[in-house]
Amino acid sequence: MPDAEALELGRKIAQYRTRNGLSQKEFAPLVDRSEAWISQVERGLRKVPRLDVLERIAQVLDIPIGELAPGAPAVAADQAPPEAVPLRLLLSENFALTALAADPQTSSGTTLRAETERAWLLAHESRYDELVSLLESLLPRLEVAALSTDDPSDVFVMLARSYHACSAALTKLQQFDSAWVAADRAINAATRAHNPLLMAEGAFRLTLVFQGAQRFEQAAHAATTARAAMESLAEQDIPEALSIWGALTLQLAMIAARTDRAADARTYLDEAAHAAARLGADRNDYNTEFGPTNVRLHEVAAAVELGDAGTAIRLAEGIDAVHLASERRGRLAIDLARAWTQRRKVPQALAALEDAWSITPEQVSADPIVHTCVRDLLRIGPHPTPDLIAFAARLGTPSG
Repeated sequence: MPDAEALELGRKIAQYRTRNGLSQKEFAPLVDRSEAWISQVERGLRKVPRLDVLERIAQVLDIPIGELAPGAPAVAADQAPPEAVPLRLLLSENFALTALAADPQTSSGTTLRAETERAWLLAHESRYDELVSLLESLLPRLEVAALSTDDPSDVFVMLARSYHACSAALTKLQQFDSAWVAADRAINAATRAHNPLLMAEGAFRLTLVFQGAQRFEQAAHAATTARAAMESLAEQDIPEALSIWGALTLQLAMIAARTDRAADARTYLDEAAHAAARLGADRNDYNTEFGPTNVRLHEVAAAVELGDAGTAIRLAEGIDAVHLASERRGRLAIDLARAWTQRRKVPQALAALEDAWSITPEQVSADPIVHTCVRDLLRIGPHPTPDLIAFAARLGTPSG
């Protein structure tokens, strides 16, 4: 049964499209969507998933966005979650200057390597407060080491990996401008280390940043060019190169799914599955966590983005997530909640959200997709359940 709000939006889009003399077939490529997608939206069977898509529709129809959705903001509010503020401030400090101008603390290479590894552990587990405390101390000491070591290549590797961890955390916290800065610094350090695999990891991080910021053309360009650069190394079955190539391919699949190109998404997923089979096992080269399980996780995510809830639920329930990093387990639970929401199954969706909260509460509370999911659940049925109202209150999502 169509949602009343989606039905009203679809009716308006159809009205203005007809007024502009456009058929669904003519209108679809103008907004980078398929004719079937337009038909589903206009019949209220599918929601417009993101503000940027709604803005594009309004632009093509030559109307203010408020004509389609009066509640839509003209400009998205820039409200950083509390966990993100210290990470953003970190990027405002010139650690190299501190290293040159002061008498800073130094550390052994063994200590620096251990702390760099810990930074990634904290990023994967969404333990942002601890990550900030670590990076505030680690980044200046790495800059000192880079300036005071005869052969700083290993230090630049650690510096790149630390900035990659910072970028990954900021991306999950939806702070894409700062995440871009961190990724750029990581790529710069990787370049100074003369490490092409680490540079390719930087391109992988950028694809995540660009997708989060809805810059899909930039995301696709970053992924495509880096994947091409990795091609020869991947063809030699060098595991690390194959992992990065596969991870970039998965991001191309997600970009295709998010821009409603189901056939392209399937092609990329198949290519990634073939690469994972060549690897033969789940790995975590350059913190990509690429392998057969990660391919299955992205198959679930792509199905959700394409609105294929049944496939997403079936695939998700077949994944053994017990050995995954907490961030990946939380993301799988969120994707499952979104699929159940598409099916309008409130108890199942809420159970998946509660599962995600129990795994990574910081990640869940910072994710606008979760807030959108909860708002959709609150509108299903005549009255939301007490459990759903309680979860919305915990999340800070208005239920009234």
